[in-house]
Amino acid sequence: MAFGFGIIGTGMIADFHAKAIADIPDAKLIGCYNRTTEKAQKFATEQGITAYETLEEMLANPDIHVVTICTASGAHMEPGVAAAKAGKHVIVEKPLDVTLARCDAIIDACRENNVKLATIFPSRFHGPSTEIKKAVDEGRFGKLSLGDAYVKWFRTQEYYDSGAWRGTWQLDGGGALMNQAIHSVDLLCWLMGDVESITANCSLIGHERIEVEDVAVASLKFKNGALGTIEASTAVYPGYLKRIEIHGAQGSAVMEEEDIKSWDFAEPTEEDEAIKKRLAGKTETGGGAADPKAIGHHGHRAQFEDLLAAVKEDREPAINGPEGRRSVEVILAIYQAAATGQRVDFPLEKDPDLSDWSPGK
Repeated sequence: MAFGFGIIGTGMIADFHAKAIADIPDAKLIGCYNRTTEKAQKFATEQGITAYETLEEMLANPDIHVVTICTASGAHMEPGVAAAKAGKHVIVEKPLDVTLARCDAIIDACRENNVKLATIFPSRFHGPSTEIKKAVDEGRFGKLSLGDAYVKWFRTQEYYDSGAWRGTWQLDGGGALMNQAIHSVDLLCWLMGDVESITANCSLIGHERIEVEDVAVASLKFKNGALGTIEASTAVYPGYLKRIEIHGAQGSAVMEEEDIKSWDFAEPTEEDEAIKKRLAGKTETGGGAADPKAIGHHGHRAQFEDLLAAVKEDREPAINGPEGRRSVEVILAIYQAAATGQRVDFPLEKDPDLSDWSPGK
């Protein structure tokens, strides 16, 4: 069958969703909705689709089977729940939402209405990510010892000034961690396993007029006994490609954006040299390090295709709601650890109260 898509929210990332949909043979973008009618109409004209005046009108269209949510991060829950109740499968741009309670509301609505839910983390579908995950699952690293994620990016003050929601707790949900580094947080947990505890520090150093952090450093202990770090910033000029390092007693691998930089194992295989050659120098964009538009849409396409396959096969998508929730929980734990100066253990019992905390102080 051909799947009809509708997009909710027509900002920058909606363009990448539209490109991904256009690349899928059995998918078709039908319509869009934005609270600002003029923005919806502009996007619809560019895409040759219908702009709906209300969300309810779009969700009532039986030709739309899947919706993708591209609103501000802290405004994912309401359209996600509405779409689920309308019987639409739901794809949510990262993060799933900015609190655990709001994430849970989306997850519960999709489960109760028997629709599929996917959280956008396209980096998991990149070649180096899948090869490292395969090596982890095969035990090639031996006992995992260290797992590190580095996201040293740059955003101008104009970037934060360009939208009233940017850099706010309510709609951005956080700063360098929740908006930018969450892709790497997801990758790190996918590769290393669940986190047991966290200590952290966050600061606001390079920007003004925002409520959230632009520098964060966290120390992690994973449930498997390994240790790790997360470093994230939007105040590192000129901005560098994100980097993941996975180390164990019998092997190490380093990934920079879509490139394998190191691939070293105590017990080499015949495939190792081919993997290094095939996955070196693959990064074709800036990876969003300095320009949020400097990304590709191939990862989105792969994830959209996985969602459609999940519908056809009646299985869970590769990155479902609970998978999307995990990185939000880790980031909220980092904020709680930074705000209190105390170690935070998992799982979180509830959303941390960050109302009196400012990383700029």
